[in-house]
Amino acid sequence: VLKMHNAREVDAQSGPNFYGLVANLARRANMPMPRVYVVDNPNPNAFATGRNPENAAVAATTGLLSMLSRDEVEGVMAHELAHVKNRDTLIMTMVATIAGALSMLANFGMFFRSERNGLATLLAVLIAPFTAMIVQLAISRTREYGADRTGAEISGKPLALAAALAKIS
Repeated sequence: VLKMHNAREVDAQSGPNFYGLVANLARRANMPMPRVYVVDNPNPNAFATGRNPENAAVAATTGLLSMLSRDEVEGVMAHELAHVKNRDTLIMTMVATIAGALSMLANFGMFFRSERNGLATLLAVLIAPFTAMIVQLAISRTREYGADRTGAEISGKPLALAAALAKIS
């Protein structure tokens, strides 16, 4: 994901303000320091990646860093660290894999249909991918709400995240 977005890693020397902000949040969250990246893109965005806190990275675009106040960036990055702390990347990867497997099995069922169960197989092929997508979206939304809550706890400034989201939207 980082390579796809041409993210560049920053440290205390190359990006002291942003790196220091993330370091402070990681300390407050009692987490290992993630790798910190900046993506040269005018669109305001941030993301976290990594299967666990020990292998995590967080990134923000230059658009986000220039658009938001320090407190608002802190709120957004606390939200991203919350994804790491809650292992959301791992959970969503597992959910996507299971949803994909269910869809594939339903499509595979088309090869073994018979006259007797043809309608049931056709319904399964149509309904299974839709159901898998709905479950995946519901879990994703739940993980986002959880990251909002944990991020507010980490930053101690829940209104800063709300202000950032209002600005971004």
